[in-house]
Amino acid sequence: MGTLDGTVALVTGASSGIGEAAALALAERGAAVAVAARRGDRLADLAGRITTAGGRALVIEADITQREQAEAAVSRTVQELGRLDTLVNNAGVMLLGPVADAPVEEWERMVSINVLGLLYCAKAALPHLLTAATEAPRQVADMVNISSVAGRVARSGSGVYNATKHAVGAFSEALRQEVTGRFVRISLVEPGAVATELAGHNRPEVRDTIAQRFEGVERLQAEDIADAIAYIVTRPRHAAINEMLVRPTQQQG
Repeated sequence: MGTLDGTVALVTGASSGIGEAAALALAERGAAVAVAARRGDRLADLAGRITTAGGRALVIEADITQREQAEAAVSRTVQELGRLDTLVNNAGVMLLGPVADAPVEEWERMVSINVLGLLYCAKAALPHLLTAATEAPRQVADMVNISSVAGRVARSGSGVYNATKHAVGAFSEALRQEVTGRFVRISLVEPGAVATELAGHNRPEVRDTIAQRFEGVERLQAEDIADAIAYIVTRPRHAAINEMLVRPTQQQG
């Protein structure tokens, strides 16, 4: 018996990296998992691995920066899997570089995904999480919002990314205060450097700067953060992990 048997999770940004690893980890613990992202082929492969291992998966091809698509992802999850106990708000992008010469389009993209997309999913999911928290099998529900070390410490060259992740932290804490008395736990996970595709979306000169900063540092793997997410959502009803900061051992800042 898995600790999440009888529950349903929705993971955004599930086509790679932390989202993919989180979907696998939750499925391994017994949850039926809806996986949402824009890259449907990757989602199909992920869902195949989950079902081959004996789990249940639903593929949802969606762009969560579009409110109607974010809302539809939640609706489909509930309609096709029956309920929603866990939301992992993982979809995000990190586009770094000095403010003075940054393309404003990069800022707009970060705000759209990291902030608005997360808010759309959170708002759509909340009524279902509140319902799940009143029902068997666990009588508790979870929203896990993926932030970053950048949501704690502002750094030169990361200004707007810092702003989006600080926003995630502020929203998460305010929402936690609103719903924690109703057994919906709001948790913030703040990874340090993780070996995923995240840095690869930057301009070449920015990628070089990131590579230099973490040269010689053994980065975290996506599975390390998936472990943290799984730990959070499998705590007993009376215990809430509100915030978890996970850095590579060698990362100083």
